[in-house]
Amino acid sequence: MAFYNSVFNQFLSLMPRQIFSKIANTYGPKRQPRKFTLWEQFVYLLYFQITERKSLRACIRNMNSSFNRLYHLGVKPVARSTFSDANNKRPYQFFAELFKELCQRCSSVQPKNKQFHKLFSLDSSTINMTKSLFRWADFRTSKSGIKLHVLLSHDAYLPADVQITKAKIHDIQIAKKLSFEPGSIVVFDRGYNDYSWFYRLTKEKVYFVTRLKKNAKFSTIEHVPLEKSQRSEGVSSDHFIEVQSKEGTYILRKIGYRDLKTKKFYYFLTNNFTLSAKEIADIYKERWQIELFFKWIKQNLRIKSFIGRSENAVFSQIFVALIAYLLLSYLKFTSKISYSLQAMIQIIQLNLFTNCSMVALFIHEQNEQRNKSPNLLPLLKYF
Repeated sequence: MAFYNSVFNQFLSLMPRQIFSKIANTYGPKRQPRKFTLWEQFVYLLYFQITERKSLRACIRNMNSSFNRLYHLGVKPVARSTFSDANNKRPYQFFAELFKELCQRCSSVQPKNKQFHKLFSLDSSTINMTKSLFRWADFRTSKSGIKLHVLLSHDAYLPADVQITKAKIHDIQIAKKLSFEPGSIVVFDRGYNDYSWFYRLTKEKVYFVTRLKKNAKFSTIEHVPLEKSQRSEGVSSDHFIEVQSKEGTYILRKIGYRDLKTKKFYYFLTNNFTLSAKEIADIYKERWQIELFFKWIKQNLRIKSFIGRSENAVFSQIFVALIAYLLLSYLKFTSKISYSLQAMIQIIQLNLFTNCSMVALFIHEQNEQRNKSPNLLPLLKYF
């Protein structure tokens, strides 16, 4: 009979220890700790994400209660004060760099989006915080907050870049720091409208799709005739417009579109003159995927309540949450599991310290669901 380590141990094995050690030597503390290592800190933070414990006390108590299983995870029981000190003092940049390495690793196995070539969505989401507990993140008179800036790749809807800032930082300031591969398409909302940035993207041969602001200043220079088929798809107008930036004058494309289902009207702005107007509208519809990404991580990961109050502790917790998302995605891609990520994390949570094959666990659960399905007519079972 085959022997298997715990499901948690197998999940941790998805993290390459060579990459972990390399980053630890670069971004970890100058003096390597002997009692509570970076690996142990990472395991405890990941445990907190998977099990959805509500407090640091509950996380440490429940983890330490499994002391006879911790040896196989490469960790030891730890005092709450020791963990708290490490979480507050050890630089969060270590987990940020670890997240970047895992992004590259997932990109090598992720499925490709055949509909759109090199499509990215750019957006941010604000996480509100109690002002009395997080004064360093002062945002408004009655609250504090931070922003999660995400560049989402549409190949498999994985984050290609993530930056965390205080909520006061405007989105366009982060956008201007990003670099994109020539030929790629970036879609974002009206909060990123900046003609100087659009000019730079155009010079770098990066295409963008966004919505036009109501108070935008431009002059129409050419009207593109529309065919009947385009109007039946919802396209109402297609114009070439001239805009003025600090760098000079240049031409963009303005498209009018009415959604046939919702009957809402939109004006899209782009520097792509080869795609059809309907394709531009479809690309902007794809931007909704980044909203779904924010919704998923807020519902299934611990990024709205924190086990530490310092900026370093908060940022470390969020990056470990995103690392957990990448590890789940990597497992799904490599094992070709049909379950959703939400179902996967729930199954792992319920069987965290069970000694069985992690992949076989999902197959067993899938078979159980099939057996529990209502009885069908013999012929319908094959469809």
